[in-house]
Amino acid sequence: MDKHAASKRIAIVEDDPDIAYTIRVNLRKEKRYQVEHYLSGVSALNAIHERPFDLVILDLNLPDIDGLEVCRRLRAKWDTPVLMLTARGEPMDRVVGLELGADDYLPKPFEPRELLARLRAILRRRGRVSADKSLCFGRLEIDRAARALRVDGQARTVTAYQFALLVALAEHAGRVLSREQLLDLVKGEQLEMFDRSIDVHVSRIRAAIEDDPKSPRRIITVRGTGYVFARAQD
Repeated sequence: MDKHAASKRIAIVEDDPDIAYTIRVNLRKEKRYQVEHYLSGVSALNAIHERPFDLVILDLNLPDIDGLEVCRRLRAKWDTPVLMLTARGEPMDRVVGLELGADDYLPKPFEPRELLARLRAILRRRGRVSADKSLCFGRLEIDRAARALRVDGQARTVTAYQFALLVALAEHAGRVLSREQLLDLVKGEQLEMFDRSIDVHVSRIRAAIEDDPKSPRRIITVRGTGYVFARAQD
């Protein structure tokens, strides 16, 4: 990231003061982030309503409403990237978080350097997909400059991660991409992430752009390999 670039506003939603302090200190060392800390989901949502953030670091376990509900409410109104923190060990909790719109997750305990790396990757994806002209495929328009997705001129909502994933698929239309290739294209660096999370994100993208997500015509599964973005017109 360019040291002269505008600072990014980061919200930490975490009720453990020690964890929040560690995150805040490490982010502020970077001198490129404005950091705000919220102890509850409701207080964070109220703050975001007043002035959106560039990224939200969201704990799964909160004292009022849990992180999954915060993520659901956040995603209903904004496309702010979400990095979810979870102390729960079950992979299903992570999958549910991704299904609700989280861009990435980080299990506790974690190393501050890994959190910073994931945060940078999310912000880098967001910046990278904003470049260049729109991609148009029949009724589907992917406006990279505005980071907007439209079907028949109607706006559709996906997360920043899902938008980047859709751009990666569309830029390689007609080519079968494995989950590993997609992780490479979208994430930008090698970090721990189970490749089946790609399936969750693709399911959400299909829900946004396909007439019948259960019988997709645009993003096709190639069994045992990965996915292909179909060039065919609607």
